[in-house]
Amino acid sequence: MDDVRAMHIANGIINGPVSAIFIVIAVAGLAICVSRAKVDLDDRLAPMAGLVAAFIFAVQMLNFQVLPGVSGHLLGGTLAVILVGPWVGALCVATVLLVQALVFADGGLTAIGLNITNMALIGTAAAYLLVALLLRVLPRTTTGLGATALIASIVGVVVASLGFVVEYALGGTTELSLGAIAGTMAGVHTLIGVGEGLIAATTVVTVAKVRPDLVYALRAFRRQPTVAKTGVTA
Repeated sequence: MDDVRAMHIANGIINGPVSAIFIVIAVAGLAICVSRAKVDLDDRLAPMAGLVAAFIFAVQMLNFQVLPGVSGHLLGGTLAVILVGPWVGALCVATVLLVQALVFADGGLTAIGLNITNMALIGTAAAYLLVALLLRVLPRTTTGLGATALIASIVGVVVASLGFVVEYALGGTTELSLGAIAGTMAGVHTLIGVGEGLIAATTVVTVAKVRPDLVYALRAFRRQPTVAKTGVTA
């Protein structure tokens, strides 16, 4: 088994066939993201995407061992979708994971599809769906935005961690029980999600106070003004 200090899922935790399947899933998902991101990217979003990717890389360096060969850490998916949107956000997270695996040997190369699927695709998608919902029901204030970031971070991190549970059920190679893995992953990542949520909330609220036009979610989910209907009587 690979060094248990490695970030993410290490080589050998999930068998080869399942790992290969998730490489295909990850490539297909990222191809869709690239296609959709071309619509969003502009002179305002491109520099922000670079900053978001750098920030995610930094926060993901803080990791905690959860199981042998598997570590938990901040993901940054919610922060990414709020600031740069779901498609560009997923690409930011995926880019960080690729750099960590190829340059810093953090996470197994054979598990790169698993890690990208969990963190860049599943976690980001879950966070985005919740952000889209909450910003339509919560007050459009910095407090509402901060609460959205906190809640979506917790849910996104836990959902991403449960992606590993599904993968382990399909092709796990250790003797650990599925129930123990599910409980450990959900419990630890709930705590990690709270920490990530506080960081994400602080960051997006700070940006929104200074440059609200740079917050993708505020632009994308702007409430449409209500137009009163007028009747004409003879």
